[in-house]
Amino acid sequence: MAELSGKYLVGVYDDDDTVLHAVPKLRKAGVKIKEVYSPFPIHGLDEALGHPRTRIGIAAFMFGVTGCCVALTLMIWTMGIDWPMIVGGKDPISIPNYIPITFELTVLFTAFGMVTTFFISNGLGPGSHFHPRFDLRSTDNKFVMAIDLGRNSMSEDEISRALKDSGAEEVNIKQF
Repeated sequence: MAELSGKYLVGVYDDDDTVLHAVPKLRKAGVKIKEVYSPFPIHGLDEALGHPRTRIGIAAFMFGVTGCCVALTLMIWTMGIDWPMIVGGKDPISIPNYIPITFELTVLFTAFGMVTTFFISNGLGPGSHFHPRFDLRSTDNKFVMAIDLGRNSMSEDEISRALKDSGAEEVNIKQF
């Protein structure tokens, strides 16, 4: 997560539909929105903000494939090549016997990989101390739109007026 500094204009909304319809209006007016914070996910907000489609599914698939390959390699090597044992008259390399452990390691690698990916992509974890809160009510019942005034060519008054016109209950200034 990039270090936040500067002056931000914060619009506080009361309804998720209001903030969802406000985003395209403000973007059309030329306002560059930093982020929208809400107490629950809002369907369609990512597209409205112009975020690209997430590639998190590709990462999950790759972690799963890695877990599957590690499991099969480990079992084939240890039970079939390095120390072959005949158990119950079956072949030393018997893939159907390896399916349960392969499934478990696939799930384990995917889970740990996705948790690690989440922490890295969101700038969390060891050494992360700065967690900006534009408005504490964004985790309770309000929807908060943060606008970096340094990235916008419009004046503070114009953006404030646009926020009010789009349905914001209140507009505040936050300095980091």
